[in-house]
Parts: sequence; C-alpha cells; structure tokens
Amino acid sequence: MSTSVVDSRTAERDESLRGSNQAGLRAHNERAVLSLIRRHGELAKSEIARLSRLSPQTASVIMRSLEADGLVLAGEPRRGRVGQPSVPMRLNPDGAFAFGLKLGRRTSEMVLMDFVGRVRESRAILYRFPRRAEVMRFVEEASTELRQSLGPALRRRIVGLGVGMPYEIWSWAEANGAPPGEMDEWSTVDFGAELERATGEAVFIANDVTAACGAEQAFGTDVSANFVYFFVGAFVGGGIVMDGALVPGRIGNAGALGSMPVPTRLGERRQLIHVASVHVLERMVEASGRSAVELWRHEADWTGLGPLLDEWVETSAEGLAYAIASSLAVYDFERAVIDGSFPPPVRARLVEATRAALERFDFQGLQPIAVTQGSIGRSAREVGSASLPFFAKFLLDHRVLLAER
Repeated sequence: MSTSVVDSRTAERDESLRGSNQAGLRAHNERAVLSLIRRHGELAKSEIARLSRLSPQTASVIMRSLEADGLVLAGEPRRGRVGQPSVPMRLNPDGAFAFGLKLGRRTSEMVLMDFVGRVRESRAILYRFPRRAEVMRFVEEASTELRQSLGPALRRRIVGLGVGMPYEIWSWAEANGAPPGEMDEWSTVDFGAELERATGEAVFIANDVTAACGAEQAFGTDVSANFVYFFVGAFVGGGIVMDGALVPGRIGNAGALGSMPVPTRLGERRQLIHVASVHVLERMVEASGRSAVELWRHEADWTGLGPLLDEWVETSAEGLAYAIASSLAVYDFERAVIDGSFPPPVRARLVEATRAALERFDFQGLQPIAVTQGSIGRSAREVGSASLPFFAKFLLDHRVLLAER
C-alpha cells in the first residue's frame, strides 16, 4: 500500500487519522514520513519529499520535528556529483519502545521491542493451559523487569502494550487439555482493562496469528503484497494480506484457517487445527510414553523425535496443502508463508513437504502459488503484538483491527 498522502485509497482508509484541521493533517503526514522510512530503511529528505509527494519545504519541517522528538536519526552525508550532500534519515531504535504479550495455549511470552522491531528483552512462562490469575502475575512481574532493563529516560518512551491472543481462547478448553470449566472465566473478564491496571500502559489487542502475519509483513525479509499466512503453534492459525494490506475481517477473525475442514488419510474431514498443529505432535509424543514438554521450549531440538516427527510433518503438510489450495479458489494469492513454534530445520522440512503435496493437486483454473518459509520464527506473535502500539501511534498502516482502550 502506498504511503503517499494524496493516494485516494490511503486517504480514505486513514481519514480518522487525517482529521479536518491542520493539526490532523500534520499528524497524518508525519505518519506517512515515518512509514516510508520504516519501509525503506533510510531515506534522504529529497527522496522522502518525492515518495510522499510533499513539498521539499514541508518534508524538511517534518523531518526537523521528528528528529527533535528523537524518532529519527541522521546518517552519514552521501555526496553526489553536484550540489549539497544528501543526508539519509533512519528510525531511531531508542525513539520508542513497546511491550508485546503473546497469550498462548501452552506458553505466554512478553517482550520489550524497540522502534525498529528488535526485541531487547523477553520473559516467558510455560503452562498446561492458561489460568487468568497465573497469567496476570506473570504480566505484572515481566513488565516490571522489562521496564527496569531500560534507563530512566528511555522508560518514558514506552508507548503501550500490544497483546496477541487466540480468538475466543475459552472455546478451545477441551482441545487444550483443560479440565471442564477451568477456562470459562476468559469469556467474561475484561482482559484489556486488567492489563491496563497491571502495567499502566495503553493496551492494544489483536488475534495472535493476525499479529504474527502483521510481523511478517512489517519486518519479514521476503514480503509479498498478496499472501496467505500460516502459523503452526499449539493450534495452527492464519492471516491474510491483500494488496499490501493486512485484512483483519469484519470481527477481527479473518484468516481463521485453523478451522478450515481438510480431508485426512482415514477418509474423514477434520479441522486443520486437529491435523497440522503442534498439539497433535504433543499427543503423539505422550502416547509413545515420552515427555512432550521440550516441544514448547524456545531452544528445543526436535531431531530426537525420529519417526514421530516424520509422520507429523507429512500429515501436517497434506493438511496445509489442502488449505492453501482452498484459499486459492477464494483469492489469487501469490505466496503462502508458513512459520511456527518449531526449530528452523523443522520449518524447512514442513515447507518442502507442503510444496511436494501441492504438486499432486489439480490447479486447473487457478494460478500457481509459491510456498515459502516465514522469516520471523517462533517470536512472530510477540513481535507482531509489540508492533501494534507503534502502528497505532506513529505509522500509517492497515492495522485498524486494533483500538486503544
């Protein structure tokens, strides 16, 4: 999506940011400039003026303001053949910070991320299923520790807490292995309000895999304007990007690919979450008499799983292939991106097996699709969550799925 201030689609999408007065327009233009710099890494003022279609004078005024606020830094002058040397501008990593919380079905993790998307510090907790009181204790302790990892001046630059959590997390209690009724409290609690009281930060909430998809688009190394995204965690989920815009959906649940029915080898149809999720491998490992706790650790090595892993990769790839083929009948994506909570070698195997499974499909009437690995990895949901306050406060983006409480 173009960040030009005169692009009609952008203007329409960001009318709430633009406002009708001069102050609102200036805020919109500053967001446009910051978004351009984020997208390109660094830009000279002349390039900013050209890409944003702002006048050189307006672009210079905005850059001086952003530099004074500590949001951008000037790089080394680049000398051309004629005229004054150009000075590239880049985002200041210390310009802003945000907390990101991933509330998962087996783990929760909280990160402190800087303005260029680098995770500075993180904390994690492992559990069998998420109990609200346990999660809140973790958030209070982790946010305090992460805040203290910054100097006093930088702490004032923390701009909010982004949260990625499964849609209707309480409805997956049985599949999550929770005793009956143990997760019902999630259906009535105002989790955002509790987090605000616990951390003192503005809270922004999104579906966890939608946030991960946003992280892939914002910080990924091989980004496409049209891709369908799969994150294989405890339960597999998905996200959708069309024309460079992350699509949250009418109620924020677009790309709920884990609920897509797919055929199995036994001839029955099951939802993708029961075919291509890590909890399926977990149960296979436990059924073999071994402990599956290592599956959920960040530095886990799955090579010792042997035939169990082979079977899971093959079965998961077939399910993912059906889901990808089905999504192509709805929209002509050019890429399917697969990431997840597993070691990189497992991700590579799963992607290759999915490609192989797709080769057996009849694609008559459909465009071919590339299947690639995600570039963020295990931390995609945390990174995507932490980026939510940045996009809400500083940048132009499609992520209107979130709202500050």
